Amino acid sequence: PAATAARWLEQGARRLHLVDLNGAFAGKPKNEAAVRGIVAAVGADVPIQLGGGIRDLETIERYLDIGVSYIIIGTAAVKVPGFLHEACDAFPGHIMVGLDAKGGKVAVDGWSKLTGHDVCDLAKRFEGYGVEAIIYTDIGRDGMMAGVNIPATVELAKPLSVPVIASGGITNLDDVRALCAVQSDGITGAITGRAIYEGTLDFAAAQALADQLSTPPL
Repeated sequence: PAATAARWLEQGARRLHLVDLNGAFAGKPKNEAAVRGIVAAVGADVPIQLGGGIRDLETIERYLDIGVSYIIIGTAAVKVPGFLHEACDAFPGHIMVGLDAKGGKVAVDGWSKLTGHDVCDLAKRFEGYGVEAIIYTDIGRDGMMAGVNIPATVELAKPLSVPVIASGGITNLDDVRALCAVQSDGITGAITGRAIYEGTLDFAAAQALADQLSTPPL
């Protein structure tokens, strides 16, 4: 993982997005050693944001202490909103919330369960808690190489004052262009995973295009 992280940094990555997928399902960190290796390799050169299985303040503090820049709270934010509030108070400027949704409803536990919560309503509430940013994933698009759900992302971002980072469905440079076109609606960044590993998106070209089309550059 550390070598892979270094490769994306060499291609111009401004931030690394890490997810402990095993931890997301287990409800506790499962890949802390790998995270430590990545932070040791590139943490001094690029901000790192991390999510997956983070359910208590002690875990947040431990990850921040080793050099992770931002902690992403997902399932725990939905199930125990008080925890998110406490985290924002304890670690201001370092807490993001990850909202994963399908059909406008929030999913939890590694996307395995849909809740009845409206994603836009929760985003507005969590903004009031003091989150640094909201990462919005359309789980109907993520990993499907089907393009970004621009209307849903804009609907979420427009009423908010905190930045929204788009995730899910980014497949090629057309998706990057589409996201840059709605930057003024509050979308300040994008996460891509499968597309850069499978080769449908040239990461260096995507970053260069975002720099060209965005003000200020993404």
